[in-house]
Amino acid sequence: MSGRITTIGFDADDTLWQNERFFRLTQSRFAELLADYAPSEALMARLLEAQRRNVGHYGFGIKGFVLSMIETAIEVTEERVPAAVIRELLAAGQEMLRHPIELLPDAREAILALSGSHRILLITKGDLLDQERKLAQSGLGDLFDGVEIVSDKTAPRYGAIFARHGDGVTRAMMVGNSLKSDVIPAIEAGAWGVFVPHDLTWELEHADPPRTHARFAELQHLGELPDLIARLG
Repeated sequence: MSGRITTIGFDADDTLWQNERFFRLTQSRFAELLADYAPSEALMARLLEAQRRNVGHYGFGIKGFVLSMIETAIEVTEERVPAAVIRELLAAGQEMLRHPIELLPDAREAILALSGSHRILLITKGDLLDQERKLAQSGLGDLFDGVEIVSDKTAPRYGAIFARHGDGVTRAMMVGNSLKSDVIPAIEAGAWGVFVPHDLTWELEHADPPRTHARFAELQHLGELPDLIARLG
């Protein structure tokens, strides 16, 4: 079934609220702690490779990030990493898990503008407890008609979510800052994919934008979303 868009899914991290900024700050601290063992650029490359290797084991989120930092620290120090450094990395992860939520500009306003006329979903991946914490602290929880916290975002998963919560995937739209997770698989499933870039995006979420696809759109910020919906409607 095709026609007017009736369901809109929003990504959470770096679409509705800040997230990657705190990972970058922790990575800087990680580089400082291990400066005697490896230069920053090489250390970040090793950390990224560990994250790429471990995402299938630990999933997405802070806990997997901390475990990847610890693994990298063990590797670059040839198993001589001081216990104090491990303690610092664990403390950094715990601080990230406590960090207050900072909404991005226009996030609340865009959801409010569309919630009266569309089903609004939150579709996010990552650690269940952490994502639930961030949603509760965001003050946006009551604005969503459904919340899906998933281990990964794929075309079949989008198809199932939009069938469960809406009128099917062809009448749905997914909005997010990750081309790889939010936009491309949603389009592959048959939905609209709307790319809202963030200044900081994790390297593993990069992909080429499908600019020639009829169901792809790119916005400068979420404040442009209601006008896009109006034009498509």
